[in-house]
Amino acid sequence: MQTLIENVNIVNPFEEVKSDCNVLIEDGLIKKISSAEISVKEGAEIIDGQDNYLMSGFIDCHVHIFAKGFHKQENMANPLGLHFYNAVPHSLQTINAGVTSIRDCGSADLGFKLAQQRKLFIAPKIYLSINPLVMTGGHFDLLLPSGWDMEIVYPGYPKGRCDGVEEVLKKTREMRRAGADFIKVMCSGGVLTANTSPEFSQFNKKELKAIVNEASTSNMKVSAHCHSLKGMNNCIDAGFSSIEHGTFIDKKTACRMVKNDVSLVPTLLVHQFLYENGFPQWDSYADEKTEKLKEIVKVHKENVSVAYDEGVNILMGTDSGVIPHGHNLEELIHLTDIGMSGDEAIASGTVKAAEYLNQDNLGLVKENYVADLILVNSNPLDDVSILSDNDNILMVILDGIKVKY
Repeated sequence: MQTLIENVNIVNPFEEVKSDCNVLIEDGLIKKISSAEISVKEGAEIIDGQDNYLMSGFIDCHVHIFAKGFHKQENMANPLGLHFYNAVPHSLQTINAGVTSIRDCGSADLGFKLAQQRKLFIAPKIYLSINPLVMTGGHFDLLLPSGWDMEIVYPGYPKGRCDGVEEVLKKTREMRRAGADFIKVMCSGGVLTANTSPEFSQFNKKELKAIVNEASTSNMKVSAHCHSLKGMNNCIDAGFSSIEHGTFIDKKTACRMVKNDVSLVPTLLVHQFLYENGFPQWDSYADEKTEKLKEIVKVHKENVSVAYDEGVNILMGTDSGVIPHGHNLEELIHLTDIGMSGDEAIASGTVKAAEYLNQDNLGLVKENYVADLILVNSNPLDDVSILSDNDNILMVILDGIKVKY
């Protein structure tokens, strides 16, 4: 199957825009880019790009595609099947926002990945962590004071709670057996879990090193949910590959991340969105969560700006699922707020994210690269905020196939 996109302007970060181009796609790859006419086989699909802008589809490096706010009451009230069906509209919202790949940091299972690959519904490609590892009493230990355990568990989706070197070793192996592409660990308190606080570290160094050592036997990276400064330094010492959130990061820790090649996924959008929009009235933990957010919103951007100035590799991620899906590229506005150029912000969600995922033919509009592409109505390098409006994303192509048009 061939597809020819004519009359487009090609946008890659850190390059001059290539005007009036034609792009040939075949077997899911970009086969040829030329300003001259390209001949195609009979039956090929011809798309008139109408002088719009063609760029790589985005990679959101922190998503929870099954999640719809992580409200424990809903876990108790809803049939388990609804947990899976939620992924269908969430996936479409994500695609419509211009995101063609996601790194799911807890909630999705191998079934979703297989359903996406078999094209059972429109969905972004996924890199799985299965279920985060969490210590007893830590962030996302969902056993309530009542004694009821709100963690969703079913065959093929192992529980994440573990303590001590032997247990974290086993859980790492269980997540790998369940289909994980990387391991996610809750290394500090968080906003959404009662009786935990973001500034406190979780798991000890021996446990963290055991996780990394076991994951490394399969070349799996390990990612840390971490707001805590001490927690971040523990993760750096243990050999983690990325820090998610990084709220209380300082200059010294940022320098250590650069030295040890640890990336940061700051998810700036999520805290601002929650602070502005709040939690459902029926959420009995809403007041506690809001108090935590006050502290986080106040310092997060300022601290991440320090990390950017020190040269930390920053990747785009949104924590969608904690907030409604489909707002993904609003994160680019927050990244430019901390000092990134438009090129840098776009690269953080395209070519830089692809490099982190070890995908060397993804994230650019380039010959022999995967044809995961979006067509937008103006040049995003002039103003990245245009990407935050899904109406400006005219078309999304996944593996050479139109999924939004």
